[in-house]
Amino acid sequence: MTDILCRDPNTVMRLARLGSIHQSRLSFMRVLTRRLAREGWRFEQTAFQVNDKGEGHAVYTAHGPDRAYSLIAYAHDLPAEKRSDRVIADAWDATFTLFDGVPTDADIERLSHNIPVQEAGRVTGSELSVSRANRSVRLWEHVVSELAAGRQPDAGQIEAVGYLMRTTAVYGSGKLGAADREMIADRPEFRAPFQVEMLSVYLTRWFVLDLVQHMANRRAAAAGAQAATLEPELARSMGIGNSTGLGMAPFLLNHPVLFNNWVAARENAIQAVRNLDKASAEEIALFRQLVERSKATIAAWHSEHPIQIEKLADLNADVAKLDGYLAQHDLGGDQPWNALYTWAEGALSLEGQEWIASLILEPYSALVDGFAEEMAADNTATFRIAGAMSIGELRALLTDIYAWAIDTDWQAPENRARAWYVSEEKLEPRLGERFEEPIEEYEQPLAPGRDAAQLYRALAHWPDEAQVSDFLLRHPEHRHVLRRAQIVGRAPYAEIRDNTISDRVLPIDMLRCKLAFFGATQFDPRSDRWVRICMYGNAPLPTELTPENADFWVFPDLETVLEEAGA
Repeated sequence: MTDILCRDPNTVMRLARLGSIHQSRLSFMRVLTRRLAREGWRFEQTAFQVNDKGEGHAVYTAHGPDRAYSLIAYAHDLPAEKRSDRVIADAWDATFTLFDGVPTDADIERLSHNIPVQEAGRVTGSELSVSRANRSVRLWEHVVSELAAGRQPDAGQIEAVGYLMRTTAVYGSGKLGAADREMIADRPEFRAPFQVEMLSVYLTRWFVLDLVQHMANRRAAAAGAQAATLEPELARSMGIGNSTGLGMAPFLLNHPVLFNNWVAARENAIQAVRNLDKASAEEIALFRQLVERSKATIAAWHSEHPIQIEKLADLNADVAKLDGYLAQHDLGGDQPWNALYTWAEGALSLEGQEWIASLILEPYSALVDGFAEEMAADNTATFRIAGAMSIGELRALLTDIYAWAIDTDWQAPENRARAWYVSEEKLEPRLGERFEEPIEEYEQPLAPGRDAAQLYRALAHWPDEAQVSDFLLRHPEHRHVLRRAQIVGRAPYAEIRDNTISDRVLPIDMLRCKLAFFGATQFDPRSDRWVRICMYGNAPLPTELTPENADFWVFPDLETVLEEAGA
């Protein structure tokens, strides 16, 4: 049989496709919950000192095979007029740190003066992350009032929002004085990317559910009554919300090797599954079951944004096409997953193709899950410029990676209509209109395609046998993009192969891509520049986590799906 190669970076790394990626076995939330369950981590609430106004602190500790980590949560009574999700906010409903170990009373006291003020405070290497969250005011009040009155909250209202609190920032990797990535990168539990942040959010969800129950209990007690206890199914259905804007978009451009490793792990996994000669009856049955469960997620996925509405229409049409394919093919033939994916490439939208690409990984934990160990990155050696490279080699490299950019007319206003800059007022990345705003002198280096085309033109009269080092002595202004091209030469999925400053660029494609690797589903864009998601919705709570429920929680339970269909 023919060996199936990895998909071409020129295909994979286009923004429209990156903006259609779905969560998979390699998504960081699922990597974490599988490890926690597999290694038998133990969880306990070791403190909950919160008053009737919702002020105080709580501590949640996760005990692993070798180390323990504790979420220290500080609850605040925040006036409505101070509630803001902006990075420049200075007060929140709750603030958190993930502590390395079990904190002492002195640690909790020290951090109580720093974590609640976030950027205005300072932490130490004992703190691994710093984060904050605000309530979804409407759902929070509904849940508290209903429980306090002895009733369960309305499941429809919970489903419409999906979370009681949303994080507005989760900082790690040295931010505000917290531990640098290098200090913890060799720990097995943190080897995969963003595991500190994923653990922090996972424990934050537990605290939020305890806090909403506590506030309902106190309100009921004040009225001489007893509150209802939130039903476990309703509690489990709620995750932690997040609204992600332009601040996250430059991450993929600024961390090319890390981004390459994420995409390469997924692409290598897809290649491995497509190359399987046969699928067992059990693997086929699991795939078909997860297709049905995934269809429930798609059916419940709604958006008011025109771009996402169109993509959802395409995806729902793709679901019907897949049903037709699976009715005619039992997946028992040779290389069944390659046959399915090849069919999808010709028959489905980009959204549907990437849905299938993720789904075919699901039956193969032993084959796929190990790729998660290859998703982190040590950038140190990779960033050294190879000065001995010949100009001929560099020219060939640029032609291979940036052919689209070399062929682009960069003098046309529509191809350079936008400019990335950092807002002094908001302290956040922004994408402005180059010809309508005075921002060009503040532009960030986030247009590698344009810069690569300029480098290619600058090489025009240099002989092939000359060396890169000689060129850079004459033209140091091209150093940054030359280094980038050499990086992509070794890491082929490191570069977005699209124009990031055109009048047609959609930053939400970058946001969607990163959040899919986190493990988010049901992306809800509110514009082309920010998107709302929910993390850990339907995941087992830490005290419920077992190897049996630690993996496929992201798919709605099939029994629930069938019950709702019959209702």
